[in-house]
Amino acid sequence: MIIDESNSFIMLIMNRVKHYNHKKYWKMRKEVVDPNSTVPKLIRFYFLYRIKKMDAYNLSSMGTGFGWGAEFKTPPELPHLLNGIIISYHAKIGSACVINQQVTIAEKNGKSAIIGDNVLIGAGVKILGGVNIGNNVKIGANAVVIKDIPDNCTVVGIPARIISKN
Repeated sequence: MIIDESNSFIMLIMNRVKHYNHKKYWKMRKEVVDPNSTVPKLIRFYFLYRIKKMDAYNLSSMGTGFGWGAEFKTPPELPHLLNGIIISYHAKIGSACVINQQVTIAEKNGKSAIIGDNVLIGAGVKILGGVNIGNNVKIGANAVVIKDIPDNCTVVGIPARIISKN
């Protein structure tokens, strides 16, 4: 049997089951991971089902994975959507962060990065281990961050080094 993907009803069903909707995803994720949520458990289980379906699709098609323990003050801005973004279970990410494609925030010995507010993470950046990244930091494309970065800096290179302080 061939599915006619031009059928609007089929498209609606397929979008519900597997595709990523940024606003809905982060709204549902907030309710699922918040232990103090007032949303009824049955609805939270439905949200969990929906976001797990989106995660499974995104992991298989785009290589993306957000650790369930990862904490986000606000949903990050993803200019290139979910293309290859891997975030550790223990990561803590501040508000107004921009995460470009192919970024990895990895953990080492159960410790992961703590990222401040208003951070721009360029394409292909690797953040390894329990580093602290300050507020208003810009990390250049393909940089490898293995040491703490203070507030108001721009870093580039492998390993990442400070090239300017604002």
